[in-house]
This record gives sequence, structure tokens and C-alpha cells, in this order.
Amino acid sequence: MTSDLVYLVAGLALLLAIVLPSLLSRWAVSSPMVLVGVGMLLGLTPLPDGLPLDPQENQAVIEHVTELVVIVALMGVGLAIDRPLSLRRRRSWRAWGGAWRMLGIAMPLCIAGVALLGWAVGAPLAAAVLLGAVLAPTDPVLAADVQVAGPKTGEEHEVDEEDEVRFTLTSEAGLNDGLAFPFVYLAILLATKGTDLTWMPTWVGFYLLVKVALGVAIGYVVGRVLAVAAFRSRSRSLRVAERGESLLAVAALVTSYGAAEVAQGYGFLAVFVCALTFRSAERSHDYHRAMHEVAERLERLLTLFVLLVLGIALTRGLLENLDLRGVTVAVALVFLIRPLAGALALGAWRRSRPGALTRGEKWVVAFFGVRGIGSIYYLAYAAGEADSLGRPWVWSAVGFTIVLSVFVHGVLATPVMDRVGRSAKPGLGAGAD
Repeated sequence: MTSDLVYLVAGLALLLAIVLPSLLSRWAVSSPMVLVGVGMLLGLTPLPDGLPLDPQENQAVIEHVTELVVIVALMGVGLAIDRPLSLRRRRSWRAWGGAWRMLGIAMPLCIAGVALLGWAVGAPLAAAVLLGAVLAPTDPVLAADVQVAGPKTGEEHEVDEEDEVRFTLTSEAGLNDGLAFPFVYLAILLATKGTDLTWMPTWVGFYLLVKVALGVAIGYVVGRVLAVAAFRSRSRSLRVAERGESLLAVAALVTSYGAAEVAQGYGFLAVFVCALTFRSAERSHDYHRAMHEVAERLERLLTLFVLLVLGIALTRGLLENLDLRGVTVAVALVFLIRPLAGALALGAWRRSRPGALTRGEKWVVAFFGVRGIGSIYYLAYAAGEADSLGRPWVWSAVGFTIVLSVFVHGVLATPVMDRVGRSAKPGLGAGAD
């Protein structure tokens, strides 16, 4: 019976994935909002009886399903970014200035802000740090309405016109999932080894530096090798770009993720860097668009399935343990901590130089920190490593934060981004100074 219900939910998700984008295109309503709402209504009926919804009992299933959704989304995001990145060129580095500020300033401030607030309202230290780590990164899965649409190829590639707001939010979402992982490990170490901090050098050296470096390096190597084979191999059978075999996107994401994880690096970083590296080869080739479409369709199906199940879980007990701690953290993060951290990182109070984000655009980037499926994955992973981190109230707090973000950001995304698009200036790309 349980497997039949899973098929039914998957079928509903697939049907909605097909019709919702077109149906909602003219309304300030996002697909995630509808899916969560439909799931909540289904949860009020006897239909979902028997579905494995308890997060504590089904931690492993939740971890692996959400893990797959995130890595598919990261591949799609990496392939969608047109702006090249060469760390050896100062101009290229500066063109990503907004992303670096959001990653290096805003994300640590969000982690610290949520952790301190959680601790102040009564959460144990390890749980408070975990809340900061899982809720700080923006989500590459649910943020489609505020991200770049896809890779420009052919003649489009020659047009120097880019939405700086969407680029900053997209690049941030692609990188911060992997960069939040060290802080998840920080919470795990606090929960398992205590607060004597004798393990701190290990955390800094291995979890913060080595694993990040391994993820980036492996992603670059895999992306480079696949790009050379697909576009420039002497063997015609390996030049899959000529045949338009777009399933290479799936092969690339699982290869880069698996290689990084086997080497004990961060797989999320490897997938995104792999996609960026592959995108840098033959940038105007239509093959990039074909690969992106495969990743995008797979992501949409998986995402809507997870959101439908999340909606069902919300009315089947996920919020039973929601208390003042969880509500306080969620509301403060969405309306206060993230916007202020982002504004501080981007210098929203400073006058903008020509070609950079305007003051209004900086506030838009600061506000749209969408929380989503990545947070569920991190929590499930941490709960599998330390039982004390998977307490019911933590699941309730994270679930409530995601729903709050889905509805608040979902309602505002279309009108705000339309307004930003009307006022956008061509030829951007100079960062956020």
C-alpha cells in the first residue's frame, strides 16, 4: 500500500509539474506555493495513510532524496550562469563581487545570527549552531523565480545583457550550499565531542579548508575532462556534443558528486564547479542549453514531489512540536537577519557606482534568501550523525521556516523581479561596489 501511495504522489507531482509553470505565469503565485498547499490539503484526507512521513523514523530516506534534488539543482544552476569566472583575472573576479560578499559576509552573519538567537531563546548550543547552518544558505531548488533563466547560446551569447540581481542570487545559491557544510559539521562535533574545543584545529583544517578545496578541485577536473571529451575529443564517439546527447548532464553531476564524496570533499561544491567549468567550454554551443533542459526537467519533477510530501507532512504532525523558539527563529531570519546581513554585505547604504547594483537592487538581493530543500537535507544528515540534533522541535522549526519562506518569497518574487527587470540596465557585470 505504501508503494502505491508513493506512485500516486509522484504522479500528482508530475502532472502538476507539467501544467503549473504555464498556468501560474501571469500570477504572483509560485509552483512551490501551490505544491505545498495541495500537499497540506491532501494531508487532511485519509489518502496519505501509510506514507513514511515521520522524519525521525525515515531520516535516511529523507536525506538521500533531498540530496539528489539538491545536486540536480546545482548542476542546472551552474550550467545556467553565462558570466565566466577566472580567478587569475581581476576583472572576472570583480564581476562576481556580489556573490563573494554574500558568501563571505552575509552567510556567516546569518549563521551567527540564527545560532545566537536560537541559543538566546533556549535551544542547546549544538542545536542552535545547526539551525544557523541549515537555515543560512539560500536554496538553489526553490529560488527559480529569482534566478537566471538559463544559458545563452548561439547568437544570444553575443548579447551583453545580464540581470545583475538574478546573477547574484543564482551564483550565491550555487556556492553557499557546499560552503554551509563546514558549519553543519561544527554542530555535529559540538553534539558528539562536547564544548572543550580540542577538536577545533581538526574542524578548521579538515572540515573548513581541506574538504572545500577537494570539492572545488575535483569539480574543476571532472568538468574540464568532460568538456574536452564532449567538444574536442579526437574520437567521434566521445564528442557527444555533436550528437546532442544531453544526458551527459546527469553523468556529470553524479560523477563529480561521487568522486568528491569518495575523496572526502564536499560534493555539492564539486557539482556546481563542474557545471561552471563545463559551461566555460564552447560557451556559445547549443549543447549547453540541451544539458540545462535535462537538469531543469529532472529538478522540477523531484522538487515538486518533495514539496508535495512536505505539504502532506505539515498537516500530518511535522509542526506538532513547533514552539516559540522555532517561530522566533523563522520570522527573524526571513524578515530581519537575512535582509540586514545581505544589506550589510552589499553595502546597501552606500551610493552605487555606475554599472553596479543600485541601492534598491541590493535590498532585493538581501531580502530574497529563499530557504528550502537543502535545509531539509542538512538536518537529515546531521540527525543521522548525532541523534540529539534530530529532535522533533528542530524538524518543526526548519519545516516552518521553509513554508514561511516559500509563501513570503513566492508571493513577492514575480512583482518584485518584474519591477527590477523593467529598470535593469544592459551591460551589467561589474559586481556590487
